[in-house]
Amino acid sequence: MLGEKELLKLFPEYSDTIQPSGIDLRMDKIYRQVGSGSLIDNEKNLPEIEELESVDDIYTLEPKTAYSVTIEGKIEIPTGYTMLYLPRSTLLRSFISVHTAVGDPGFYGTLQFMIVNNGQYPYKIKKGERIAQAVVFPVEGSGKYNGSYQEK
Repeated sequence: MLGEKELLKLFPEYSDTIQPSGIDLRMDKIYRQVGSGSLIDNEKNLPEIEELESVDDIYTLEPKTAYSVTIEGKIEIPTGYTMLYLPRSTLLRSFISVHTAVGDPGFYGTLQFMIVNNGQYPYKIKKGERIAQAVVFPVEGSGKYNGSYQEK
């Protein structure tokens, strides 16, 4: 796992959110599902979503409800490195879970995670809050991501 000195070299654009062992990721927008989706024979049919309304950039997450959330800015993972995304402990202590995936070497684009209010009460969160931390690891012999979510 890379520490802050190496992270600063690889990701200078995140200098204000680099921590001793990862990069804090800030929430941009939250979306709710408004249609169905499917994954059959590797054919991706993503559900239709719409942005959740906010008041002064504050969103309210309803209890027992899942949302899609985007992260501010675009991330570029250098070839030879991978990212694992972990939720911030403050959210976990507040009954909010953040579900993530692996960031492959060479990926460039907008990160999108799932956030779930597992609690019994509404939870308020403001745009720009830190919701996850990217932990970076070197990968030997890696190729480069060339999947359907590549934006470059």
